Amino acid sequence: MGGDPVPLNYVPIIIFAILGAIAGLAPLVLGILLRPHRPYRAKLLPYESGSPLFMDARVQFPMRYYIIAMLFVIFDIEIVFMFPWAVVFKKLGLLGLIEMGVFIAILVVGYWYVWKKGALEWD
Repeated sequence: MGGDPVPLNYVPIIIFAILGAIAGLAPLVLGILLRPHRPYRAKLLPYESGSPLFMDARVQFPMRYYIIAMLFVIFDIEIVFMFPWAVVFKKLGLLGLIEMGVFIAILVVGYWYVWKKGALEWD
């Protein structure tokens, strides 16, 4: 098995992969080789909208931001599950309706918990 040649069906795939790698890497290598490289002090400074840096870029975001983002992701996933469910709703029958009800109830309980903790109140 170690000395078997590559099956002929894989040769076009290998050629395509090699050509794709060359097509992706060739402009990068040519850019590195052909571009002018004359750094000076002002060019090496960090740039922030034309003004100098005045504080550290790593600031703490309020916890509410993360909670809102998580709620968005959760309800986005809910919609992803509800569209296929709605398409085959008649085939699923009562069991499908109960399963989707449980799914939505779990999400509502989580939303209620976050609301009661006060994380969604705007200061």
